[in-house]
Amino acid sequence: MTGTDDVLLVHGGTPLEGEIRVRGAKNLVPKAMVAALLGSGPSRLRNVPDIRDVRVVRGLLQLHGVTVRPGDEPGELILDPSHVESANVADIDAHAGSSRIPILFCGPLLHRLGHAFIPGLGGCDIGGRPIDFHFEVLRQFGATIEKRADGQYLEAPQRLRGTKIRLPYPSVGSTEQVLLTAVLAEGVTELSNAAVEPEIEDLICVLQKMGAIISMDTDRTIRITGVDRLDGYTHRALPDRLEAASWASAALATEGNIYVRGAQQRSMMTFLNTFRRVGGAFEIDDKGIRFWHPGGALNAIALETDVHPGFQTDWQQPLVVALTQAAGLSIVHETVYESRLGFTSALNQMGAHIQLYRECLGGSDCRFGQRNFLHSAVVSGPTRLQGADLVIPDLRGGFSYLIAALAAQGTSRVHGIDLINRGYENFMEKLEKLGAKVELPGGSLV
Repeated sequence: MTGTDDVLLVHGGTPLEGEIRVRGAKNLVPKAMVAALLGSGPSRLRNVPDIRDVRVVRGLLQLHGVTVRPGDEPGELILDPSHVESANVADIDAHAGSSRIPILFCGPLLHRLGHAFIPGLGGCDIGGRPIDFHFEVLRQFGATIEKRADGQYLEAPQRLRGTKIRLPYPSVGSTEQVLLTAVLAEGVTELSNAAVEPEIEDLICVLQKMGAIISMDTDRTIRITGVDRLDGYTHRALPDRLEAASWASAALATEGNIYVRGAQQRSMMTFLNTFRRVGGAFEIDDKGIRFWHPGGALNAIALETDVHPGFQTDWQQPLVVALTQAAGLSIVHETVYESRLGFTSALNQMGAHIQLYRECLGGSDCRFGQRNFLHSAVVSGPTRLQGADLVIPDLRGGFSYLIAALAAQGTSRVHGIDLINRGYENFMEKLEKLGAKVELPGGSLV
């Protein structure tokens, strides 16, 4: 169990109302920071959120000799890689913590130093996220990899070379690995079955500003022509569509009204369609999106997660909490992470009726259908949620527990709230702005 400084008391039953702001996407900003390693001069990154993943990457960059300092405007970082150097293995391990982002340092460090070290990696426990494929990709570029007791040691005996790679699944992490490695590799790299999420496109924009030559085809093929050198960049990160959707689901589940400043329609169109099907209302202007519960019963739906442009897996968990309040049977088929529905057991303890199944329900067959994973859910509603003791399992599941506690009658003790800091900037302050009744165990109101 976590310590008392990592516990939040949530007094539920109050609609969340007010305005909050989302800044740069968690799934882009740390990767754009890593990209700065590739430049011959300083880079300027704007709209940077104050989240743990950013702090982890900042520490790792500084360990490798990159100067990182605040810029002139809030949320701006200036990253100067003029003096990149090797870092102490123990220091890398200590800074990496539970983050998986260090694996993306491999390509840039091989280009800059000729070698790299990657410690054992963590991250959210939501199913298999193997890093072996990352290493296989790097081997195809010409890197040699030696497994050691404390991690993996990589070397590039000569300049990395472009290659042809087909991903077995359009993985975001693997696509990022290829992009960050191929831009300075000799020759052309062709990546097929690539991920094409908005954050991937934004990373490509960053690399193109640095001098990279990258084209995206409509068939998920990305071609990268290696160049001899890259410069720094100036870039404003796209806003975090995953955080925006989380607050939208919180508005729906608590019968509230939240204006999410910074939210953008273009990257959220699939979510917005689903939000409307469930019965939620939204209004878009040039500064953000307002999400609210218009009253009356919510609609049960059939939902299937998928890679972009499908319904994002990170949108699923917060929305499932709202679906516990919909009239009828909702079907949720998770096709991206095989263990992402495990968080529903805690919702059942709070009074929800959610049954998990190993079969592919509500649509197409997926790669988990024959592998004995509980990856489909039937949500029966509406059900009245009651406060409970909750232990946060992962980032999105954790925010979902927070939404459930806010929507429930009575008080919940939510343990492990520090994990939410990985991807939600100042979420405690935002809860306060929205009128949430939350407090730390000592009795101090947030």
